[in-house]
This record gives sequence, structure tokens and C-alpha cells, in this order.
Amino acid sequence: MVTFTHFRLQTLLGNLSGKRVAVVGDLMLDRYYWGSVARISPEAPVPVVEVESESTRLGGAANVANNVASLGGTPLMIGVTGDDEAGKSLRSIVAENKFPGEGLLVDSSRPTTVKTRVIADHQHVVRVDREVKAEISEETQGKILDVLQRNVKSLDAIIIEDYNKGVIVKSLIHEIIDFAKRNGLIITVDPKFSNFFEYKRVTVFKPNRKETEEALGVRLHDQGSVDRAAKALVDRLEAENVLLTLGEHGMTLVERGGAAVHVPTMARKVADVSGAGDTVISTLTMALAAGASVREASMLANFAGGIVCGEVGIVPIDVKVLGETVLDSINHPGDV
Repeated sequence: MVTFTHFRLQTLLGNLSGKRVAVVGDLMLDRYYWGSVARISPEAPVPVVEVESESTRLGGAANVANNVASLGGTPLMIGVTGDDEAGKSLRSIVAENKFPGEGLLVDSSRPTTVKTRVIADHQHVVRVDREVKAEISEETQGKILDVLQRNVKSLDAIIIEDYNKGVIVKSLIHEIIDFAKRNGLIITVDPKFSNFFEYKRVTVFKPNRKETEEALGVRLHDQGSVDRAAKALVDRLEAENVLLTLGEHGMTLVERGGAAVHVPTMARKVADVSGAGDTVISTLTMALAAGASVREASMLANFAGGIVCGEVGIVPIDVKVLGETVLDSINHPGDV
């Protein structure tokens, strides 16, 4: 697909520093209970997890923003939290990381979305979600657009991160895309099923296999069907590019007017796929903002997604590890 020289890679990674990316979407708080299993419950045939530690991390669109920061950029996360303890925890993590907080809007009518995961012996046992999926009000939509407008001169790109939790609604999608186009900003999208065909004229549209199959009503059973689906999305959405992610089978990129290009997976081990899509969209967007071609950006995003799949739980990509991994592939191409 694309081969990096040492110089080109170092140039792009160096250019990531200081890029400012707005991430608009469903902010979440990820809670983890870490422990081990030594017995089955006498009450039901389920494992008893003896909790050894707890942790709290940024999730959803907030995890995308966290990846932007870990790549050297400044994330402007824009979304909604509830007026509750989870919302306070999320805002506290944002403040501790010195991320801009003006886009964290509080809506007392809904709880902060919380995903609680139980991890035992390095395996994901269960997840418990607390959320409300009602659409945000027109007033809140207006506040989101106001934050973008106030920061327009400092932005390099916008990511729309849609988890179908009610923040990304049709009218807001159209307004954000128009805003990006008027101001010459890169705009990338990580979609979900409900608003799938609302994202027209974006820089990169990044669905996964399942979302594409549901939206188009087809089964992507081989590379030919994947190529046709990606090309159909480019035409239907008038997108500049479509990057269709395929899990363990890598990615397929279609540029407008171009042929489909397959990117094989770079994951060497898969411990947990949670958050991999967040890492891909953030790395892709940051690379584009740094001056990468869409093929170069897709390749870097593919490496980044493969790296975080090797970690248990949701963790952001480390830009140093990303650079080392890509350099290793340059020096030892047969090992990748």
C-alpha cells in the first residue's frame, strides 16, 4: 500500500505535535474492576471475581480525545455529561490531563454514560452499561456549535464520534460538516448504524464491517464484496475517502475515483479489541492533519490499532511505541 522511509516517518510523527483536533460525540466514563477467579458461585453457574483493584478511564469520544493527546495533539472534546458523580469524575480526569474543558456540557436531565468492565485473569468477564440514548435538545446542539465556532481559528480537524447515545443527531451532523467545509477543516467520521447515511462529503468515513453490512443490507463475505461496498459508500456519501475496517482482516481504503487498496492487519497479538476503533480514527485524523496522504494516514492508523489490541482494557496509543513499531516494520519487513 505505502512504504515509509525513515525520514518520511520521522517527519510525519514530528508534525503530529501541537495539532488541535475537536472530537464531537458521546463522552463516556470507563470503569474497571480488576481481579481473579478461583471459584464458581454456589448461587448460580457464574464465576466469582475477587476484586484486587479498580480504575477509571476516559471512554467513547473522550477516549478518542485521549488518543489525540497521546499522539502529541491538543484535543477539544465536545459532548455531554450528566450532573452526577460520574460526570464529575470525567471532568476531573480531563482537568488532570490539562485538556481544554470548555466543550464539556452538563445536562442534568441525563446521566453520564458509564461502561463498567470486570476483568479477571486478563480476560473480559462482563460489561455493565449505564446510559440514556435520548437525543440532546436543540439548545445543547447550539452550544456544541458555539464551542466549535469559538475555536475555529485554532482547529486543524474535527472528528465526529458517534456511539448512538443521543449526542450526534442528524441536524447536528449536517451543521458540523457544513462548518468544517466552510472553514477548510479535515473532518473524519466514526459512524454507527442510526445516522449512517447522514455523513456526506466528509474527508474520511470509517465504518466497520458489521456497520456496513447492516446499513447496506449485504454480507461482506470476501474481498470483492468489501471492495464493492466501500466504493458504493464513496458514491452514495460523496465522500473523499472511505476506510472500511475489517478486524483481524485489516482495512480497505477507497479514495474517490480510485481503486480499492487493502491494508493487512498489523496486530501481532490480540488481547482486547476494546477501543481499537477509537485509536484508528484518532491516529488517522492526526496523521492527515500532520500532512500525511490518506494512504499514509491509513497505514499509521492500522499500526496503531494493532498495537492497542495487544493491551487489556482501553488504553491510548503511545506515539513512541507507534514510531518504534513502524520503524521495526521498515527494518524487518518480513516480520510484519
